[in-house]
Amino acid sequence: MSTATAAPVDRLLYKPEEAAEALAIGRSTIYELMAEGALTYIKLGRTRRIRRADLEAYVNNLAPQPA
Repeated sequence: MSTATAAPVDRLLYKPEEAAEALAIGRSTIYELMAEGALTYIKLGRTRRIRRADLEAYVNNLAPQPA
């Protein structure tokens, strides 16, 4: 019997909860960003998913705060 584990999957779509974990922010903040239009998402039926590229674009557009 093998004890090998599967390699982690490089996701293309994230649930809002998963996106919050990936960005180390709260789930409600993700929903606020989606409502404001600051974070693009897609709807699949009744669910919302966030593309990895949209998460990366959001992070890349964050402005550093002056010291």
